Amino acid sequence: MISFSLAGKRALVTGANTGIGQAIAVGLAEAGAE
Repeated sequence: MISFSLAGKRALVTGANTGIGQAIAVGLAEAGAE
């Protein structure tokens, strides 16, 4: 898996309430996205 930083970046994920959208939102947050 490639490691990268999103520190200082903003991410918009639609449909992040459940399922894959939620997993993507959590992953982006862990990578430093707001």
